[in-house]
Amino acid sequence: MTNDLATLMRQAQDDDPLRALHATTALRREIERLEAVQVRRARVAGLAWAQIADAIGVSKQAVHKKYGRR
Repeated sequence: MTNDLATLMRQAQDDDPLRALHATTALRREIERLEAVQVRRARVAGLAWAQIADAIGVSKQAVHKKYGRR
């Protein structure tokens, strides 16, 4: 996974705007996936929504709305 992210980071800085956009979009999807995994792990570990929201930098309502129904 690390090599994939490193490759995408390099491609996101490419001189070709389309290639850079594709890589940036792929990075965003991967980051969203990783965040969802970490939120799920935090909840399984017993952390409160407020603690998770603080770590992510959003409100408790926002994190619960995004991840609470999964």
